[in-house]
Amino acid sequence: MGISVEDVEDKEAGGAPPRRRRRRRWLSWTVVAGLAGWAVVRVGGLEAGSFLTQLVTVTPLGAVLALLVALLVVRRNRPAALVALVACVLMAAVVAPRAFAVGERPVGGVPFRVLTINLFGRADPQTVVELVRRLRPDVFSALELTPRAVAALDAAGLAELMPHRVLEADHGATGSGLYARHPLTALPDLFTPIGHNMPAAALTLPSGGRVEVVAVHPNPPLGRKTAGWYASLAALPGPSPDAVRVLAGDFNASLDHRAFRELLDRGYVDAARQVGMGLTPTWPNRAVPPFITIDHVLVDERAGVREVEVVDVPRTDHRGVYAELRLPG
Repeated sequence: MGISVEDVEDKEAGGAPPRRRRRRRWLSWTVVAGLAGWAVVRVGGLEAGSFLTQLVTVTPLGAVLALLVALLVVRRNRPAALVALVACVLMAAVVAPRAFAVGERPVGGVPFRVLTINLFGRADPQTVVELVRRLRPDVFSALELTPRAVAALDAAGLAELMPHRVLEADHGATGSGLYARHPLTALPDLFTPIGHNMPAAALTLPSGGRVEVVAVHPNPPLGRKTAGWYASLAALPGPSPDAVRVLAGDFNASLDHRAFRELLDRGYVDAARQVGMGLTPTWPNRAVPPFITIDHVLVDERAGVREVEVVDVPRTDHRGVYAELRLPG
C-alpha cells in the first residue's frame, strides 16, 4: 500500500486520519465556494428568485463570515482561505463605503423633516407621539397602519401635532398613511401601487415649496411574492422636474438589492447612506438585535441630507428612520 502526500501531511500535522482530513477539506471548499458564489452574485447584481434575493440582504454579514472562514481554514487549506479572503474583499468593497458620508452636509436650502415607522399594527402610540414632538417632522409615513392604531395615535396626541393626513389604514400589514403638519393633497394617480397600500400626497410648505411624498411598503420578496416585490419597486414614481419627491417607508429592500439600486439610479439618494449611516440596521428589532437595513428615506438627488436618526419604538419589529433634508430653494 502506497503512502500518499496527504498521509504525509496528516502525519506532520499530528497524525489526523486521512479520511477526516479529506472530509475537512471537502467541507472547507464547500463553504468557501458558497461564499465565493455569494460575492459574485452581489457584485454582479445577479440575484434572482426568492432565496438569492433574500441572501444578498445580509451581504454585510457575509463579508464578516468570509473573513472568519479565511482565518479558520488558513492553516489547513491555504488555497481555500485565499478564495474566502477574496470573497470577503469583494463584499466589503460594496458594503464598507456606506459607513462614510458622501460630501459635506448642506447648510442652505429649505428644511424638510421626514419620519417613517413601520408600526407593526401595535407600536406604542405614546412613544410615536413623543418622537413626533421631539423631532418635529413635516411628514410622517406610517406603515402597517390599522384602524385601531389610527385611533390610538390620535388619542395620544398625534391629531393635534399632525392634523393633515392621507390614510389608507387597513387590518394586518396592508394599511399605510401619511400624516403632516401642513395641508396634504392626495395623489391617487401618481403611480399604481403593487403590494400593500402606498398612499401618495403633495404637501405645500409655508415657504411655497412643493413636495410629493409616498409611503412605501411593498410585499417582502418571499416565495411567490418575489416577482411582485420586483414589480413594486419598479412601479414607484421617479423624480419629477416639477416637484421634489420623497419615498419613505419599509422597502423590504437594502442597498445590496439590484432592484433598490436601480430605483436610486433613477435620481434618488438614500438619506442614511448620504450621512454615513447606510449600515445602521432597522430590522428585526424584537427578540434579536436588528441586522438588516430595509427601512429608508429616499429623496430627489437635487436635495441635500442634513441629519439622519434611527429610532427605537416599543412593540414594533422595525426601527424608525428620521431624516432632516434640505430642499432646493
